[in-house]
Amino acid sequence: MVSGLKYEVEVSFRGDFVQVEGDKILVGLTCKPEKGKANMELIKKLAKHFNTSSLNVRLVSGHKSRKKVVEIIEK
Repeated sequence: MVSGLKYEVEVSFRGDFVQVEGDKILVGLTCKPEKGKANMELIKKLAKHFNTSSLNVRLVSGHKSRKKVVEIIEK
């Protein structure tokens, strides 16, 4: 059975970090938000942080916003 945990994520373009504060995750990105590059960097960073494949990280909402919801899929 596949289940997922959803997290609220807030993105900053001032630094390179992943910081968990309660049920919210703050992520610093270095890519510019152009053509989905920042979203791909976000997915890769979260996958590394949660020690999973980037295929198990899904952007649920906020594709064009700094406030996003992501789902980490557990198998």
